[in-house]
Amino acid sequence: MAKNSKGIMVRRTKRFKKERKLTVTDRVKTFSKGDKVVISLQPSFTGFPAPRYDGRHGTIVEGRGKSYVVEIRDMKAKKQLIVAPVHLRRM
Repeated sequence: MAKNSKGIMVRRTKRFKKERKLTVTDRVKTFSKGDKVVISLQPSFTGFPAPRYDGRHGTIVEGRGKSYVVEIRDMKAKKQLIVAPVHLRRM
């Protein structure tokens, strides 16, 4: 009989536990429209983009609530991701 899956993040969360803990300044970062950012996944799962976008570069298009809309290029297509500021850092 096949073993049940434990979810999409079962193997990826171990990597996040080894990294540093989040601080208050990580959670309250502010960006303005047009800023260049890198998507850097952190151990907070609110506003978490898909893991395949880890390390991608993009620009801030707009703010949306507590998160930001980041435009990245995936091959020839332009994609917009909604990402929390915890997972973004300036270039």
